[in-house]
Amino acid sequence: MKATTTLFGHTQDGQEAKLFTFETHNGLSVNITNFGGIITSIKTPDKDGKAEEIAAGFDNLEEYLKGHPHFGVIVGRFANRIAKGKFTIDGAEYTLPINNGPNHLHGGDNGFHNKLWDYKLESDSEKATLTLSYISPHLEAGYPGNLKVTVIYTVQSNNTLQIDFYATTDAPTHVNLTSHSYFNLSGFKEDIFAHELYLNSSKYVEVDETQIPTGRLAPSKSSLFDFSQSRLLGPSIMGIDGGIDHCFVLNHDYDISKAAAKLLHHESGRKLSLYCTHPGIQVYTGNSLDGNYAGHNRTVYNKNWAVCLEMQHFPDTPNQPTFPSTLLKPGEEYHQKAKFVFETM
Repeated sequence: MKATTTLFGHTQDGQEAKLFTFETHNGLSVNITNFGGIITSIKTPDKDGKAEEIAAGFDNLEEYLKGHPHFGVIVGRFANRIAKGKFTIDGAEYTLPINNGPNHLHGGDNGFHNKLWDYKLESDSEKATLTLSYISPHLEAGYPGNLKVTVIYTVQSNNTLQIDFYATTDAPTHVNLTSHSYFNLSGFKEDIFAHELYLNSSKYVEVDETQIPTGRLAPSKSSLFDFSQSRLLGPSIMGIDGGIDHCFVLNHDYDISKAAAKLLHHESGRKLSLYCTHPGIQVYTGNSLDGNYAGHNRTVYNKNWAVCLEMQHFPDTPNQPTFPSTLLKPGEEYHQKAKFVFETM
């Protein structure tokens, strides 16, 4: 395992952001910066052994500082939407920034994806570990409690990327962390319509016109939301109004030994498997990409040019008492784990 550290750029207040590059003996290359915990690049071999970029992102910090649709970031304190940017804990109402229609999305515009994280890098012949840490102060973005967050990336020689999310708090608060990479297994040679998706799921979270859950977990069988058998993304993207931007309920009972999702691209032979302990996966098919961002190899990210598999709790959980809880209390530890396995078929 080869792990190197270089200067990625300077933040707007002049602080140095680092770029960590991990290269396995089996052709996987991963770049991560401590600014926003962003996975800036993932290169994997195709069936002929040719390594190509499969993650949307930029080669320099300046492009990230201009703003972007959460390419590869750590999302926090709360991934996805919270209705009207409000929730109540023990009778006290908390108000969050509104940044997505009438709702709060992904921790607000100045969420964890815009923070410079402390870091520690360790490596040996078989794996390398990058530990990122950040303390989110009480009422940052409106959330209560001083929240200590640690995210550990582990790149292994078997072409696996594991992400462990940890958090503790000194006051009751809501936490829902995820990693927000955009994937295109073709190497961004085409859109994602020919990608096949499998989900270990038989239900999805039904939402209203502003993407807020109605409270109903709808059965997906025999519908455009049914990925219980591997199927092409194209028909569902075309048939679902606005494309796919929905949270799917996982069947795995928080068991990381079973694949929660598999993404396949037959022409390249690439396969991505996701394992996680989270109760759901938000599948987002890049419906809002509009060609305004150009990234690696001058790739222009057009509509439906990448797909996100965001392991997480369900959207608006703080206001949905029937959903698995995201409330974290003092003395408890938040810990969720995800693992991406990169292979060829």
